[in-house]
Amino acid sequence: MEKKNKKKFRSQDWFAPADEKLGFINRSWLRNQGCPDDYFTGRPAIGICNTWSDLTPCNAHLRDFADKVKHGILEAGGVPFEFPVMSLGETVIRPTAMLFRNLTSMDTEESIRGNPLDGVVLLTGCDKTTPSTVMGACSVDIPTIVVPGGPMLNGRYKDTVIGSGTFAWKIKEKMANENFTKKDLAEAEVCNSRSAGHCMTMGTASTMACMVESLGLTLPGAAAIPAVDARKKQMAQLSGRRIVEMVHEDLKISKILTRQAFENAIVANAAVGGSTNLVIHLIAIARRIGVELELKDFDKLGSDIPLLVNLQPSGEFLMEDFFYAGGLPAVIKELKDKIHGECITVNGMPIGQNNMDAECYDRKVIAPVADPFKEKAGIAVVFGNLAENGAVIKPSAATDKLLSHTGKAVVFETIEDYHARVDDPDLDIDENSIMVLQGVGPVGYPGMAEVGNMALPVKLLKKGVTDMVRISDGRMSGTAYGTVVLHVSPESAVGGTLALVKTGDEIELDVPNRKLQLKISEEELQTRKKAWVKPALRADRGYVNLYCRTVEQAHLGADLDFLVGKSGAEVTRDSH
Repeated sequence: MEKKNKKKFRSQDWFAPADEKLGFINRSWLRNQGCPDDYFTGRPAIGICNTWSDLTPCNAHLRDFADKVKHGILEAGGVPFEFPVMSLGETVIRPTAMLFRNLTSMDTEESIRGNPLDGVVLLTGCDKTTPSTVMGACSVDIPTIVVPGGPMLNGRYKDTVIGSGTFAWKIKEKMANENFTKKDLAEAEVCNSRSAGHCMTMGTASTMACMVESLGLTLPGAAAIPAVDARKKQMAQLSGRRIVEMVHEDLKISKILTRQAFENAIVANAAVGGSTNLVIHLIAIARRIGVELELKDFDKLGSDIPLLVNLQPSGEFLMEDFFYAGGLPAVIKELKDKIHGECITVNGMPIGQNNMDAECYDRKVIAPVADPFKEKAGIAVVFGNLAENGAVIKPSAATDKLLSHTGKAVVFETIEDYHARVDDPDLDIDENSIMVLQGVGPVGYPGMAEVGNMALPVKLLKKGVTDMVRISDGRMSGTAYGTVVLHVSPESAVGGTLALVKTGDEIELDVPNRKLQLKISEEELQTRKKAWVKPALRADRGYVNLYCRTVEQAHLGADLDFLVGKSGAEVTRDSH
């Protein structure tokens, strides 16, 4: 330990500066928390970035995790400093948590940079808390480790296992066709989310946990451990120990997040049947850390990867089952010939070596590469005059026969228009129609809400129709399913072709040939473009106005243009 203490840490610019007055100020006020002398004499100062909030149900247990991380930091000779950042919960916040992802990234970035921290532990859980804090940490670039909060235990309704999120998308169909009553709904409501943790389907929260593990930002096996399993708290404590070692080793986040690490995350996401939301978040993270990553990479690297994990919404089981079956380590071992096994992870070891001895305990949940649940499961990227910069679709959650489909558009200009008309008995729509939703992209909603998986008209549900092609510039929950084309770029609010679609127009979706085409003449298209009037911004003040004026399009990760890249860890001026 004596040798380690000779290292000059970033925090010493605060605690042992040349100007003794500044040192007095910075040390003295922290002493009101009982900090002893040795907290300021060369021990690594570790930030614990906590996304806990009572308003974020998925993260409500992270206060306990922070205490475990603190124990680990102290045991390893570090000094813990917990701090809060804006917490984002999908189920409560309006209009959408995605609107505030970039704000939380700013909060994280400036909290890390502006304080005497040598390393940081990110406590994450619900969908946007993982990418936002990672984005912020990337823009500072100090040693960083992620502790995912973990999924809930499996939901149980009567004799059925139900998945949070995925079950919710089935309610309208159940009430239309299965005599599902309000009493049934009330009972399912209290059975759906029965423990601490995030959604236990392979929704976006679980996808983000798998993303950070496959990127190498967590200790091996962290992603799938249920939130209430004692091994999750153990993982938090071990992460606290490890971040101190990372500071001594100067293992910064930029040394882990290489181009090869991002490729590993794309491959792993395909194999687990992860959310389409991975695309937008991974691109944003890459652009913060300075790695070249584009939309086509997800198709090129992931579309031929087999589906190895049988989890809802693409399969049958849930995250608790995934953990018992071996979790992500078992998947990474199966992918050993498809990933870059040499990529360094936060424990200082290559990802391939970390997982070389992993075992699978249930082949109903995790399939071998030689016998997958589906041959090709990655996210497909389609282009055409309706999506000049691309759009995404998740074939593993779609209906095969609809992946090549031509139909007449039924257009909803806003989400309010959709809600007002979708169940109108006189709406001219059938199972061959293509539902189109405009105005729900980054600028248009604002925030690119998870409304792309539009529920079908009740009159079609009663006929037994369970899926239709749906197209929008919005997103969908990772817990959702269906033949849903998302992230259309450019979005309708900035003049993308999606804004010009009219009810009755023919649209061709051809996923095998990666094509999305509005079938009107070029002359007609140009006429419509000239007649298009740009809508007013949805806010005239505050953060939302700033967001609408500076947000980039979906194919670039929907970050704010002035946040792309990083400022680093140096702060050249003091506060006194």
